[in-house]
Amino acid sequence: MTTPPSAAHAGIPGSRPYEPDLRHHGDAEVRGADAALTDLAVNVRTGTPPAWLKARIAASLDGLAAYPDGGPARAAVAARHGLPPERVLLTAGAAEAFVLIARAVRARRPAVVHPQFTEPEAALRDAGHQVERVLLTERNGFCLNASEVPEAADLVIIGNPTNPTSVLHPAEEIARLARPGRTLVVDEAFMDAVPGEHASLASRTDLPGLVVLRSLTKTWGLAGLRIGYVLAAPEIIADLERAQPLWPVSAPALAAAEACSEPAALAEAAEAARRIAADRDHLLARLAEVRAPDGREIQVTTPAEGPFVLVRLPDAAAVRTRLRTLGFAVRRGDTFPGLGPEWLRLAVRDRATTDRFTEALAKALAG
Repeated sequence: MTTPPSAAHAGIPGSRPYEPDLRHHGDAEVRGADAALTDLAVNVRTGTPPAWLKARIAASLDGLAAYPDGGPARAAVAARHGLPPERVLLTAGAAEAFVLIARAVRARRPAVVHPQFTEPEAALRDAGHQVERVLLTERNGFCLNASEVPEAADLVIIGNPTNPTSVLHPAEEIARLARPGRTLVVDEAFMDAVPGEHASLASRTDLPGLVVLRSLTKTWGLAGLRIGYVLAAPEIIADLERAQPLWPVSAPALAAAEACSEPAALAEAAEAARRIAADRDHLLARLAEVRAPDGREIQVTTPAEGPFVLVRLPDAAAVRTRLRTLGFAVRRGDTFPGLGPEWLRLAVRDRATTDRFTEALAKALAG
Protein backbone atom coordinates (compact mmCIF):
# COMPACT_ATOMS: atom_id res chain seq x y z
CA MET A 1 0.00 0.00 0.00
CA THR A 2 1.41 3.39 -1.01
CA THR A 3 0.43 6.46 0.93
CA PRO A 4 1.60 10.03 1.49
CA PRO A 5 2.94 10.76 5.00
CA SER A 6 -0.20 12.60 6.09
CA ALA A 7 -2.30 9.46 5.49
CA ALA A 8 0.05 6.98 7.10
CA HIS A 9 -2.12 6.48 10.19
CA ALA A 10 -5.83 6.78 10.66
CA GLY A 11 -6.69 9.13 13.50
CA ILE A 12 -9.84 9.73 15.51
CA PRO A 13 -12.78 10.55 13.20
CA GLY A 14 -12.90 14.26 12.59
CA SER A 15 -9.35 14.83 13.89
CA ARG A 16 -6.10 15.46 12.02
CA PRO A 17 -4.32 12.26 10.94
CA TYR A 18 -1.82 10.92 13.45
CA GLU A 19 1.77 11.57 12.40
CA PRO A 20 4.40 9.42 14.17
CA ASP A 21 7.44 10.95 15.84
CA LEU A 22 10.21 9.94 13.44
CA ARG A 23 12.89 11.19 15.83
CA HIS A 24 11.93 8.90 18.72
CA HIS A 25 14.34 5.99 19.21
CA GLY A 26 14.77 3.23 21.76
CA ASP A 27 17.51 4.98 23.71
CA ALA A 28 14.90 7.49 24.91
CA GLU A 29 13.46 4.69 27.06
CA VAL A 30 16.65 4.24 29.10
CA ARG A 31 18.06 7.72 29.66
CA GLY A 32 18.85 9.37 32.97
CA ALA A 33 17.16 7.72 35.92
CA ASP A 34 15.67 5.13 33.56
CA ALA A 35 19.15 3.76 32.79
CA ALA A 36 18.68 1.36 35.70
CA LEU A 37 15.84 -0.43 33.87
CA THR A 38 16.56 -3.76 32.22
CA ASP A 39 16.87 -2.68 28.62
CA LEU A 40 14.77 -4.43 25.98
CA ALA A 41 14.25 -1.15 24.10
CA VAL A 42 17.67 -0.83 22.43
CA ASN A 43 18.95 -3.45 20.00
CA VAL A 44 22.64 -3.22 20.91
CA ARG A 45 24.00 -6.65 21.93
CA THR A 46 24.60 -6.88 25.66
CA GLY A 47 28.05 -7.60 27.08
CA THR A 48 29.75 -5.56 24.38
CA PRO A 49 32.20 -4.25 23.32
CA PRO A 50 34.43 -7.23 24.10
CA ALA A 51 37.70 -6.66 25.96
CA TRP A 52 39.90 -7.24 22.91
CA LEU A 53 37.99 -4.60 20.92
CA LYS A 54 38.19 -2.07 23.75
CA ALA A 55 41.95 -2.68 23.84
CA ARG A 56 42.27 -2.02 20.09
CA ILE A 57 40.26 1.19 20.43
CA ALA A 58 42.30 2.30 23.44
CA ALA A 59 45.55 1.70 21.55
CA SER A 60 44.39 4.16 18.88
CA LEU A 61 44.31 7.00 21.42
CA ASP A 62 48.08 7.43 21.18
CA GLY A 63 47.56 8.75 17.65
CA LEU A 64 44.89 11.34 18.41
CA ALA A 65 47.24 14.24 17.60
CA ALA A 66 47.21 13.20 13.93
CA TYR A 67 44.33 13.65 11.53
CA PRO A 68 42.56 10.31 11.02
CA ASP A 69 43.55 8.21 8.01
CA GLY A 70 40.66 6.07 6.83
CA GLY A 71 42.67 4.13 4.25
CA PRO A 72 43.50 1.00 6.27
CA ALA A 73 39.98 0.67 7.68
CA ARG A 74 38.45 1.23 4.25
CA ALA A 75 40.67 -1.49 2.81
CA ALA A 76 39.77 -3.86 5.66
CA VAL A 77 36.03 -3.35 5.17
CA ALA A 78 36.42 -3.81 1.41
CA ALA A 79 38.32 -7.07 1.90
CA ARG A 80 35.68 -8.29 4.35
CA HIS A 81 33.07 -8.03 1.57
CA GLY A 82 35.32 -8.99 -1.35
CA LEU A 83 35.11 -5.51 -2.88
CA PRO A 84 37.64 -2.91 -4.02
CA PRO A 85 38.18 0.02 -1.60
CA GLU A 86 36.64 2.52 -4.02
CA ARG A 87 33.26 0.86 -3.36
CA VAL A 88 33.44 1.65 0.39
CA LEU A 89 32.68 4.83 2.33
CA LEU A 90 33.16 4.92 6.10
CA THR A 91 30.61 6.97 8.03
CA ALA A 92 29.85 8.12 11.55
CA GLY A 93 27.24 5.38 11.93
CA ALA A 94 24.47 4.49 9.50
CA ALA A 95 22.59 7.63 10.56
CA GLU A 96 25.20 9.82 8.83
CA ALA A 97 24.86 7.71 5.70
CA PHE A 98 21.13 8.47 5.53
CA VAL A 99 21.87 12.20 5.73
CA LEU A 100 24.49 11.93 2.96
CA ILE A 101 22.05 10.04 0.73
CA ALA A 102 19.33 12.62 1.33
CA ARG A 103 21.71 15.43 0.40
CA ALA A 104 23.64 13.85 -2.47
CA VAL A 105 21.16 11.66 -4.36
CA ARG A 106 19.16 13.70 -6.86
CA ALA A 107 15.77 12.09 -6.32
CA ARG A 108 12.49 13.45 -7.64
CA ARG A 109 10.26 10.76 -6.13
CA PRO A 110 11.82 9.06 -3.09
CA ALA A 111 9.94 6.18 -1.46
CA VAL A 112 10.58 4.58 1.92
CA VAL A 113 9.27 1.08 2.68
CA HIS A 114 7.66 1.07 6.14
CA PRO A 115 7.43 0.02 8.92
CA GLN A 116 11.18 0.49 9.24
CA PHE A 117 13.85 2.57 10.96
CA THR A 118 12.60 6.13 10.75
CA GLU A 119 15.85 8.08 10.27
CA PRO A 120 15.93 7.62 6.46
CA GLU A 121 12.61 9.40 6.05
CA ALA A 122 13.52 12.04 8.61
CA ALA A 123 16.77 12.78 6.75
CA LEU A 124 14.97 13.02 3.42
CA ARG A 125 12.39 15.40 4.86
CA ASP A 126 15.11 17.56 6.41
CA ALA A 127 16.74 17.80 2.98
CA GLY A 128 13.49 19.09 1.49
CA HIS A 129 12.21 15.90 -0.14
CA GLN A 130 8.56 14.89 -0.31
CA VAL A 131 8.58 11.26 0.80
CA GLU A 132 6.20 8.59 -0.37
CA ARG A 133 5.52 5.77 2.10
CA VAL A 134 5.07 2.19 0.96
CA LEU A 135 3.33 0.50 3.87
CA LEU A 136 3.80 -3.24 4.31
CA THR A 137 0.93 -4.72 6.25
CA GLU A 138 0.29 -7.18 9.01
CA ARG A 139 -1.96 -9.15 6.65
CA ASN A 140 1.04 -10.60 4.78
CA GLY A 141 3.44 -10.58 7.73
CA PHE A 142 5.03 -7.25 6.70
CA CYS A 143 6.74 -9.03 3.79
CA LEU A 144 7.93 -7.15 0.73
CA ASN A 145 6.23 -7.50 -2.61
CA ALA A 146 8.44 -5.54 -4.98
CA SER A 147 5.53 -4.78 -7.27
CA GLU A 148 3.98 -2.58 -4.55
CA VAL A 149 6.78 -0.02 -4.90
CA PRO A 150 5.84 2.69 -7.44
CA GLU A 151 7.64 2.22 -10.74
CA ALA A 152 8.35 5.95 -10.86
CA ALA A 153 10.21 5.96 -7.52
CA ASP A 154 13.81 6.91 -8.30
CA LEU A 155 15.07 6.41 -4.72
CA VAL A 156 13.84 3.45 -2.66
CA ILE A 157 14.92 2.71 0.92
CA ILE A 158 14.24 -0.56 2.72
CA GLY A 159 15.68 -2.29 5.78
CA ASN A 160 16.76 -5.95 5.79
CA PRO A 161 16.25 -7.47 8.28
CA THR A 162 13.72 -4.76 8.96
CA ASN A 163 13.57 -2.82 12.19
CA PRO A 164 11.09 -3.17 13.94
CA THR A 165 9.32 -6.12 12.29
CA SER A 166 12.33 -8.50 12.33
CA VAL A 167 11.32 -9.64 8.83
CA LEU A 168 14.16 -10.82 6.59
CA HIS A 169 13.16 -10.21 2.99
CA PRO A 170 14.56 -12.61 0.36
CA ALA A 171 17.57 -11.14 -1.40
CA GLU A 172 16.05 -11.73 -4.83
CA GLU A 173 12.82 -9.94 -3.90
CA ILE A 174 14.79 -6.85 -2.92
CA ALA A 175 16.95 -7.22 -6.03
CA ARG A 176 13.76 -6.91 -8.10
CA LEU A 177 13.61 -3.28 -6.97
CA ALA A 178 16.89 -2.41 -8.70
CA ARG A 179 16.80 -0.81 -12.15
CA PRO A 180 18.61 1.86 -14.16
CA GLY A 181 17.70 5.36 -13.05
CA ARG A 182 16.84 4.30 -9.50
CA THR A 183 18.96 4.35 -6.35
CA LEU A 184 18.11 1.35 -4.18
CA VAL A 185 19.24 1.75 -0.56
CA VAL A 186 19.21 -1.39 1.60
CA ASP A 187 19.82 -0.84 5.30
CA GLU A 188 21.58 -3.99 6.53
CA ALA A 189 22.41 -2.64 10.00
CA PHE A 190 21.28 -5.94 11.58
CA MET A 191 22.40 -8.35 8.86
CA ASP A 192 25.44 -9.51 10.85
CA ALA A 193 22.98 -10.79 13.50
CA VAL A 194 21.52 -13.20 10.91
CA PRO A 195 23.36 -16.55 10.84
CA GLY A 196 25.14 -16.82 7.51
CA GLU A 197 23.90 -13.39 6.32
CA HIS A 198 22.15 -15.36 3.57
CA ALA A 199 19.90 -12.52 2.40
CA SER A 200 22.65 -9.89 2.18
CA LEU A 201 23.28 -7.87 -0.97
CA ALA A 202 26.49 -6.37 0.40
CA SER A 203 28.81 -8.06 -2.06
CA ARG A 204 26.61 -7.67 -5.15
CA THR A 205 28.02 -5.46 -7.91
CA ASP A 206 25.59 -6.44 -10.68
CA LEU A 207 22.56 -4.44 -9.49
CA PRO A 208 22.28 -0.90 -10.87
CA GLY A 209 22.05 1.85 -8.27
CA LEU A 210 22.48 -0.49 -5.30
CA VAL A 211 23.60 1.12 -2.02
CA VAL A 212 24.05 -1.11 1.04
CA LEU A 213 24.46 0.37 4.52
CA ARG A 214 26.10 -1.46 7.39
CA SER A 215 26.52 -0.59 11.07
CA LEU A 216 29.05 -1.91 13.56
CA THR A 217 27.25 -0.44 16.54
CA LYS A 218 24.70 -3.21 17.15
CA THR A 219 26.73 -6.41 17.24
CA TRP A 220 29.83 -4.83 18.76
CA GLY A 221 28.29 -2.39 21.25
CA LEU A 222 29.70 0.77 19.63
CA ALA A 223 26.66 3.05 19.57
CA GLY A 224 28.63 5.70 21.44
CA LEU A 225 31.55 5.53 19.01
CA ARG A 226 29.50 6.00 15.78
CA ILE A 227 30.87 3.80 13.02
CA GLY A 228 29.24 2.36 9.92
CA TYR A 229 29.86 2.21 6.19
CA VAL A 230 28.33 2.39 2.73
CA LEU A 231 28.88 -0.11 -0.09
CA ALA A 232 28.07 1.12 -3.59
CA ALA A 233 29.42 1.78 -7.07
CA PRO A 234 32.46 4.11 -7.10
CA GLU A 235 30.54 6.98 -8.67
CA ILE A 236 27.87 6.83 -5.93
CA ILE A 237 30.57 6.64 -3.26
CA ALA A 238 32.23 9.71 -4.77
CA ASP A 239 28.96 11.66 -4.68
CA LEU A 240 28.36 10.75 -1.04
CA GLU A 241 31.94 11.51 -0.06
CA ARG A 242 31.64 15.03 -1.51
CA ALA A 243 28.71 15.60 0.85
CA GLN A 244 30.79 14.59 3.89
CA PRO A 245 32.84 16.99 5.98
CA LEU A 246 36.58 16.41 6.15
CA TRP A 247 37.74 13.68 8.53
CA PRO A 248 34.20 12.51 9.35
CA VAL A 249 35.22 9.34 11.20
CA SER A 250 37.44 9.51 14.27
CA ALA A 251 40.65 7.53 14.69
CA PRO A 252 39.13 5.31 17.44
CA ALA A 253 36.15 4.53 15.19
CA LEU A 254 38.48 3.70 12.29
CA ALA A 255 40.43 1.36 14.56
CA ALA A 256 37.17 -0.37 15.46
CA ALA A 257 36.14 -0.74 11.81
CA GLU A 258 39.46 -2.33 10.94
CA ALA A 259 39.40 -4.66 13.94
CA CYS A 260 35.79 -5.78 13.38
CA SER A 261 36.56 -6.70 9.77
CA GLU A 262 39.28 -9.21 10.64
CA PRO A 263 38.65 -12.97 10.34
CA ALA A 264 38.66 -13.60 14.09
CA ALA A 265 36.09 -10.85 14.64
CA LEU A 266 33.89 -12.18 11.83
CA ALA A 267 33.98 -15.62 13.43
CA GLU A 268 33.00 -14.12 16.79
CA ALA A 269 30.14 -12.21 15.18
CA ALA A 270 28.93 -15.38 13.46
CA GLU A 271 28.87 -17.23 16.78
CA ALA A 272 27.02 -14.31 18.39
CA ALA A 273 24.43 -14.50 15.60
CA ARG A 274 23.85 -18.19 16.34
CA ARG A 275 23.40 -17.44 20.06
CA ILE A 276 20.98 -14.62 19.27
CA ALA A 277 18.90 -16.96 17.10
CA ALA A 278 18.71 -19.51 19.93
CA ASP A 279 17.86 -16.82 22.49
CA ARG A 280 15.19 -15.45 20.16
CA ASP A 281 13.62 -18.91 19.88
CA HIS A 282 13.49 -19.01 23.69
CA LEU A 283 11.84 -15.57 23.78
CA LEU A 284 9.23 -16.67 21.24
CA ALA A 285 8.49 -19.82 23.22
CA ARG A 286 8.04 -17.90 26.46
CA LEU A 287 5.86 -15.26 24.80
CA ALA A 288 3.62 -18.05 23.51
CA GLU A 289 2.93 -19.02 27.13
CA VAL A 290 1.78 -15.55 28.21
CA ARG A 291 -1.93 -14.74 28.06
CA ALA A 292 -3.97 -11.58 28.43
CA PRO A 293 -6.62 -11.61 31.20
CA ASP A 294 -9.27 -12.58 28.63
CA GLY A 295 -7.20 -15.56 27.50
CA ARG A 296 -5.88 -14.03 24.27
CA GLU A 297 -2.35 -14.89 23.18
CA ILE A 298 0.25 -12.25 22.44
CA GLN A 299 0.49 -11.73 18.70
CA VAL A 300 4.09 -12.00 17.49
CA THR A 301 5.29 -11.15 13.99
CA THR A 302 6.97 -14.29 12.65
CA PRO A 303 9.21 -15.53 11.28
CA ALA A 304 11.49 -13.18 13.22
CA GLU A 305 15.11 -13.17 12.07
CA GLY A 306 16.62 -10.08 13.69
CA PRO A 307 17.84 -9.53 17.27
CA PHE A 308 14.36 -8.25 18.25
CA VAL A 309 10.70 -9.20 17.84
CA LEU A 310 7.57 -7.17 17.18
CA VAL A 311 4.50 -7.95 19.29
CA ARG A 312 0.90 -6.77 19.31
CA LEU A 313 -1.06 -6.93 22.53
CA PRO A 314 -4.10 -5.34 24.13
CA ASP A 315 -3.59 -2.02 25.90
CA ALA A 316 0.09 -1.99 24.92
CA ALA A 317 0.73 1.60 26.03
CA ALA A 318 -0.46 0.86 29.57
CA VAL A 319 1.43 -2.43 29.61
CA ARG A 320 4.61 -0.61 28.61
CA THR A 321 4.16 1.80 31.52
CA ARG A 322 3.49 -1.04 33.97
CA LEU A 323 6.59 -2.85 32.74
CA ARG A 324 8.67 0.20 33.67
CA THR A 325 7.40 -0.01 37.23
CA LEU A 326 8.46 -3.67 37.17
CA GLY A 327 11.97 -2.76 36.01
CA PHE A 328 11.83 -3.29 32.22
CA ALA A 329 12.06 -0.87 29.28
CA VAL A 330 10.59 -1.88 25.90
CA ARG A 331 10.27 0.04 22.64
CA ARG A 332 6.93 1.61 21.79
CA GLY A 333 5.70 0.89 18.27
CA ASP A 334 3.53 3.88 17.49
CA THR A 335 6.44 5.99 16.25
CA PHE A 336 6.89 3.68 13.25
CA PRO A 337 4.73 4.56 10.22
CA GLY A 338 2.35 1.70 9.55
CA LEU A 339 2.11 0.61 13.19
CA GLY A 340 0.11 2.00 16.09
CA PRO A 341 -0.10 2.12 19.90
CA GLU A 342 -0.90 -1.61 20.17
CA TRP A 343 2.61 -2.59 19.06
CA LEU A 344 5.83 -3.05 21.07
CA ARG A 345 9.33 -4.08 20.02
CA LEU A 346 11.35 -6.37 22.30
CA ALA A 347 15.11 -6.84 22.05
CA VAL A 348 16.39 -10.40 22.31
CA ARG A 349 18.30 -10.98 25.53
CA ASP A 350 19.77 -13.99 27.34
CA ARG A 351 17.40 -16.67 28.60
CA ALA A 352 17.50 -15.65 32.24
CA THR A 353 16.57 -12.07 31.35
CA THR A 354 13.81 -13.33 29.04
CA ASP A 355 12.37 -15.49 31.83
CA ARG A 356 12.28 -12.53 34.20
CA PHE A 357 10.78 -10.32 31.53
CA THR A 358 7.95 -12.65 30.55
CA GLU A 359 7.01 -13.06 34.21
CA ALA A 360 6.84 -9.26 34.47
CA LEU A 361 4.88 -9.09 31.21
CA ALA A 362 2.24 -11.46 32.58
CA LYS A 363 1.87 -9.20 35.64
CA ALA A 364 1.69 -6.08 33.47
CA LEU A 365 -1.01 -7.61 31.30
CA ALA A 366 -3.01 -8.46 34.40
CA GLY A 367 -2.84 -4.82 35.43
